[in-house]
Order: sequence, then C-alpha cells, then structure tokens
Amino acid sequence: MSTDASTDASAEGRPAGAAPVAQAPPGRFELAPIAGVLAREWALYRRSWKPTTFAAVVEPVIMLLAFGVGLGSLVGAIGGYDYIHFLGTGIVATSVLFTSMFPGLIDTYVRRVFQHTYDGMLAAPVDVRELVTGEACWIACKAGVYGCAPLLVAIGFGLPASWAMLLVPVVAFVTGFGFALTGIWMSAAVPSIKTMDYIISGIITPLFLIAGTFFPIDTLPGWAQAVAKVNPLYHCVELVRGTAFGIGIGEAALHFAALAAFVVVAWCFAVFQMRRKLID
Repeated sequence: MSTDASTDASAEGRPAGAAPVAQAPPGRFELAPIAGVLAREWALYRRSWKPTTFAAVVEPVIMLLAFGVGLGSLVGAIGGYDYIHFLGTGIVATSVLFTSMFPGLIDTYVRRVFQHTYDGMLAAPVDVRELVTGEACWIACKAGVYGCAPLLVAIGFGLPASWAMLLVPVVAFVTGFGFALTGIWMSAAVPSIKTMDYIISGIITPLFLIAGTFFPIDTLPGWAQAVAKVNPLYHCVELVRGTAFGIGIGEAALHFAALAAFVVVAWCFAVFQMRRKLID
C-alpha cells in the first residue's frame, strides 16, 4: 500500500507521503469558491487602491473636461442637450471599457504567465469557471464604481440628476463584466504579451470611437451605423444616456438584452480559452 502511494505521489510530482493536491470536481460551479476569489482580490486591492483609483477616475474626468469644455464651446448642443452633458453620459461607458478590458487583458496574463497565480488558485480547489467568473466579477465591481465619476462631473456642470441614474452602476457592472470576460478570453488567446498591441489598436480603439460617445451614430454612414450597433459599448452608452435624458422601456430592454447576450458569449469564450491554457 505504501509502495502504491509512493508511486502515485511520484507520478503527480509530489514527495512520497505528501497529501494529494485538492482539485475541484470537473464542471463544478459554486458560489463559495467565487467568493474566495473575490475575497483575495479585495485583500490585494486594499494594498494598492489609491494609485489604482486615481488612474481609473482621473483619466476619464480629464478627457471629459478637455473635450466637453473645449469642444463644447464650438459644438454647442447635440439633440437639444449641452455637449458636456451629452459627452459626460457617454464617457461613463468609455471609463467602464478601459477599467474592465485592460485589467482583464493584461492583469490576468501577468498572473497566468509570469506569476503563476492561477496554478495555485486551481489547487485551492477552484474550478476554471469559478476562477474566471470571480476575476471578471471583481473587475466589473470596480468598473461599476469608477464609471460613475464622469457622470458626477457632468452633474456638477448642470446635468439634471434623476432617480433613474441610480441604475448607472448596474449598467456599468454588466458592461464591465462582459468586457472583463472579453479581456480574459483574449489574454489566454494571445501568444505573447507583445501581441496585445493588435488587440488594443485593432479592437479596443474602434470600440471606444464607434459607440456614440463623442457624436450620435446616426451621423455615420449606414454600414458604420450597423457596425456601431453590434458594439456592446454602444448599448451601454444608450442605457446611460437613457437614465439622464429618458428612454422607452422597450428600447431599454433591447439594449440590456444585447448586453446580457454579450456577457454570455464572452463568458463561454473566456472559460473555454482559460481551460485550454490552464488545464488541457
């Protein structure tokens, strides 16, 4: 019996007599491991929240002030709304994109390739699905909070506040969850960290520019409007603007359904690709 145990331990790369490494049952999906991932992220965040928050909040606010005040004096009103109000509601979505896509793309790559953090977490035991969900959920929580900063600035510049704006963090969370998952998926798909430049320039930048953030998409050619409407960020922009300027329930439901579908697809791709990298 001891010989068999020694052989098994040797085959698994463990010293003889060592306890077997705990592993999550295949296909398991439970809340407790996800909560564990979130708790770990919270502990790490408490050590570095000041520089992280500064960068995530100040950058979109500066962008809003530069474009909103600078271009606002030239553009005037769009659709009957002051440009800084129009832009402020759109920059919310941009902030969510940046504070979710980049951590999902870069941070998870560093943890997987250089720090080997996920190897230890999977032995906790945590299943890949729980790991991906927990990581994306944490990123989305931060994006949901950070994304509200430009909206508060716009309110400071005269945008009328409404009770509907309390839904903005929810919209930001769902959108951030989807983009965090997209970043995780792509971080596991790229062959090296240098190839992320293709994603940043070829995917993130177009998402940022063609979403109705700086101008209404109906000013674009027909084909560009069709592309913009496939962009998940566009649906976030419309929902956030809807809380400020008003939107029909049916239209809001369609935009939210598009975001929900985006989350489901991104989750499936992220889990599949991370499983290939970490287990298969």
